[in-house]
Amino acid sequence: MTIRFDGQVAIVTGAGGGLGREHALALAARGAKVVVNDLGAARDGSGGSATAAEAVAVVAEIEAAGGEAMANAASVTDAAAVEAMVAEVMARWGRIDILVNNAGILRDKSFAKMELADFQLVMDVHLMGAVHCTKAVWEIMRTQNYGRIVMTTSSSGLFGNFGQANYGAAKMALVGLMQTLAIEGAKNDIRVNALAPTAHTRMTEDLQGLPLEALGPELVTPGLIYLVSRDAPTRAILAAGAGGFERAYVTLTQGDFAIGPDASEQVAARFDAISDRKNEIVPDMGAAQGMIELTKAQQHHSS
Repeated sequence: MTIRFDGQVAIVTGAGGGLGREHALALAARGAKVVVNDLGAARDGSGGSATAAEAVAVVAEIEAAGGEAMANAASVTDAAAVEAMVAEVMARWGRIDILVNNAGILRDKSFAKMELADFQLVMDVHLMGAVHCTKAVWEIMRTQNYGRIVMTTSSSGLFGNFGQANYGAAKMALVGLMQTLAIEGAKNDIRVNALAPTAHTRMTEDLQGLPLEALGPELVTPGLIYLVSRDAPTRAILAAGAGGFERAYVTLTQGDFAIGPDASEQVAARFDAISDRKNEIVPDMGAAQGMIELTKAQQHHSS
């Protein structure tokens, strides 16, 4: 069955170019009314235009194809501006069904050379930007008993990458945000997922040795479309790039038990057993860790 968004309203942040542009165009092509949000800043977050010409251009492209869209230049770091954007959308279209938290910047340096201001700004844009946007639409989606939210994470957060301590920290934080919001939103059919893209955009223009023609951002967007569809999963981390799609998980091993004055030495001696991935699980929620640990303790004390 073809995925459609007729009658739905979507907000895509950072939609003036790259991944966000492709997401916005695809959503519009499938019937959604789209808010194209972009501050118009450089990839390091500097600059920005009140007119956000790139966003206006994407809106024009959508309208030329027969779709409906509006441009917005709010910075996701400005909670009041985000709230004003959401109010404008509600006044115009009366609902918000989809939020794609895509806006981001880079301030890459090794941690030794990184200024704290560069760390803070990347966290503000990626993490707090997503928080601001999600908080602004959350009650609307709860009232509607429907919502689809995607956080844009990264392999740099999931697995690490040299020179991206700030970016990686922000991107992994978004996974934690997704995990909890998916739990809290379930009763109101708010499904929250994370997308980890690999694509050639201005964010990757300095990388060497990649077959850039195979890394078009449009090859990531099919994954996004599924994650915001009516039949979307929830709490999924979907990796996507070059036409390939994979799923990442945060898992928990069954571990081992250590107690007593030499518990530290027992942990050291049994670390291979603690790390054994046989029968590892993907926990439904954080309490699963405590349950596994308490079960070990009960077994120990009853033996």
